[in-house]
Amino acid sequence: MTITNQIDVSEKSKKWHERRNEAVPRGPYNITSVYAEYGRGAIIKDVDGNAYIDFAGGIGVQNVGHCHPKVVQAVKEQAEKLIHPCFHVTPYDSYVELAEQLNELTPGDFKKKTMFANSGAEAVENAVKIARKYTGKSGILSFERGYHGRTLLTMSLTSKVKPYKHGFGPFAPSVYKLPYPYYYRAPEGMTKDQMDEVLLQSIRDFFINTASADEVGAVILEPIQGEGGFIVPSKTFVKGLKEICEENDILFIADEIQTGFARTGKWFAIENFEVEPDIITMSKSIAAGMPLSAITGRAEIMDASLPGQLGGTFGGSPISCKAGLAVIDIIKDEKLIERARVIGKRMNHFFTELKEQIPLIGDVRGIGAMQAIELVKDQKTKEPAKEETAEIVAECNKQGLLTLSAGIYGNVLRFLPPLVIKHDELEAGLETLRNVIERTYRKYL
Repeated sequence: MTITNQIDVSEKSKKWHERRNEAVPRGPYNITSVYAEYGRGAIIKDVDGNAYIDFAGGIGVQNVGHCHPKVVQAVKEQAEKLIHPCFHVTPYDSYVELAEQLNELTPGDFKKKTMFANSGAEAVENAVKIARKYTGKSGILSFERGYHGRTLLTMSLTSKVKPYKHGFGPFAPSVYKLPYPYYYRAPEGMTKDQMDEVLLQSIRDFFINTASADEVGAVILEPIQGEGGFIVPSKTFVKGLKEICEENDILFIADEIQTGFARTGKWFAIENFEVEPDIITMSKSIAAGMPLSAITGRAEIMDASLPGQLGGTFGGSPISCKAGLAVIDIIKDEKLIERARVIGKRMNHFFTELKEQIPLIGDVRGIGAMQAIELVKDQKTKEPAKEETAEIVAECNKQGLLTLSAGIYGNVLRFLPPLVIKHDELEAGLETLRNVIERTYRKYL
C-alpha cells in the first residue's frame, strides 16, 4: 500500500467541525478535524472517502482493529436478544463468562475475581476503593508523569498538570507522587542500575519523610507510562517496587488500561517484568471500542466490599461483555500476541536506523507494538522539540497517517497501530513517517 496524495480536510469535514464547535464545548479536544465514517482493520475513511492508515488505534482501543467481523457479529447477535437489563437487577451469563476468562488470563497463580465498569477512569476509581476497603488504609501512591484519568480521583493520581489538572483543584486527599525512572533523562553519567537504586531508596525514604507505610493502602503503576511518553522502567525497578509493597502490606495495582490485551507481546505488560499485581485495571482494547472496563484482583481483596458498595447501572453491559469475549477469541485465534512482537521489532528497528540518520530523534523505546520516539533539538542537550513534534503529527495526518504525540514536554511520537495491520500498511505508514520527519528536520536546520 502507498500513500500518494496529500489530504486536505474537505468540505464535509469542515462543515461537521463548524457544527461541532457550535454544539460541543472545547474541552473534549480533537487531534484532527477529520470526521471518520468507516473503519476496517488499520484503515479509517473520512466522510469524504479519504483513507488513513491508523497508527493511533483510538489511543490504544483498537488492538484487534476497527470493526473486526467477529466483534461486529457478537454485538449484532446480542443486541437482537438483550441490550441492557442491568447486572444488579437480572444478571446474565456473558458478564460471568468474561469475568472467568479474565481471572484465568491475568497474571498470578491465585484465585481471582473480576468486576466490570464502563471506562478506564472508573476502573481506577474502583481499584482504589477496593484497596482502601481491604487494607483499611487511605493513602495511595502514584508516579510522576503517570496518567490515570480525568475524574476527580484519577486527576489526583495523574501527574501532568496542563491540560489535565490545571484549574480543577482542590484534588482528592491522601494521594502522593513517587519518582518513576526516565533513563533517557537521567543525570549525566548515571547508569540504569544506579538510577533504580536511587529511586527505590527514595521510595523507602518516603515512608520516613512524607507518609507512614501504615497509612498507605496501595501503589498504582502503569507498567509502561502512556501519556507520560511510553517510558519503560526496568525489571529491577518494578520488582523492587513490588518487594517494598510486600514489606509494608501495600497493594500493588497495575494500570493496564493502555498496555493490556496483547499490545506489548504479552497478554498484559506487567508480565514483561515478572511481577504479579494484586489488582489489575483494564479498558480500551478490552472490547474493541465498546464501553467496558474491568478490575481483576485477588479474590480476598475483591470480596472485601459489601454487597451494593461496588457497581453502576451500565457496568458490564451484555453487548460490551460479548464484544470482550470476541476480542479474547480473536487474540488467541489470530495469534496477535506473537504479531505484536513482530510489529514491535520492525518498528523499533526502523526507528533505531532512522535515529542514526536524523539527529532530531533522541530516543527510541517501547515493548512490543507499543513504540515511541522522543524528539529533541539537540541530542547532547536533549532540549525537547515540542514544535517539531506537533508539526510532524499534523503533517502525517495530512499525508494520510494518523498518529499521536505524548510526553510531559509534548515531544514524543507514540505509535499504537492495530495488531491486525497488514505488512504493506505498516511499511507505508513507516515510510510516510520517514518522509515527514526528514522534511521537518531539514526545515529546522
